[in-house]
Amino acid sequence: MLDWNHAKDFYVVKVDQSLPNGFHWLTVAPKGESELEIILMKVGSGGDLVKMKRGGAEKNDPKDVETIAALLTKGMFSAGAFQTADCRKTVEELKAKGAEFVSEPKDQFYDVEAVFKDPFGNRFSLTQPKNY
Repeated sequence: MLDWNHAKDFYVVKVDQSLPNGFHWLTVAPKGESELEIILMKVGSGGDLVKMKRGGAEKNDPKDVETIAALLTKGMFSAGAFQTADCRKTVEELKAKGAEFVSEPKDQFYDVEAVFKDPFGNRFSLTQPKNY
């Protein structure tokens, strides 16, 4: 997560928070979602928060931060799945906002599914149940 302004354009921002030590995060949700929130933050930036919660014993290893950032960039982490009433329409809306589709909408035996990466490298499945 690097470009806060782009995140604010792509998602609906629920919380935009900074701590005095510089730790900054957003919680965001897809348009129309009132209960779900996803946290966006720079890889490794929560180290001081983890350290405080665990009594000061934990520190971010720069090699770990670099590895996680590289894996995220490669699309090796899946952040979850979103359900939509119209997969193909939602795909077009997300493309206009900068999402990169790894797979276009396809009729599967369970539903219609597409897979995308948001502009920050997070990978999601987008599904439309067959009963719509």
